[in-house]
Amino acid sequence: MNLLFRLAEVLAALMALFILLVILAQVVGRFLGFVVPSALELAGFATAGLIFLGLAPTLRAGGHIRVGLLPKRLPPGPRRALEALSLILGLGGSLYATYHAWARVLESHRYGDLAPGLLPLPLWIPQSFLALGLSFFSLALLEAFGRTVRGWR
Repeated sequence: MNLLFRLAEVLAALMALFILLVILAQVVGRFLGFVVPSALELAGFATAGLIFLGLAPTLRAGGHIRVGLLPKRLPPGPRRALEALSLILGLGGSLYATYHAWARVLESHRYGDLAPGLLPLPLWIPQSFLALGLSFFSLALLEAFGRTVRGWR
């Protein structure tokens, strides 16, 4: 499991590096008189990939915003039940989004959808990073649910 989440971290970092390189190439290109085709579009796709691939590692690191007003006031048993309920609801939403994201990837691949910019990038490529990030996030939620049910923190 740790290897999968480490992979998500590395892919997210590569997306950040890609964004940096595309923007840098665009800035240098302006000084040298050339244009990087679809630079903004590519940076946008990489930003979406960065965000979704970073969901699972951020959850495991405890970096997501949590509202602890009610749980902090509950005794340990009900608190754990509330956390488990929250995680199972989040997992349900994440699995729903994951299913539809992968369905969209397959649909884009089947129909040969291309990005509308100057660079005819097959849309299933950036969509795959989003779907992969959601898949990792679902696994992280499932892991957190299992730990909560077993009484771990």
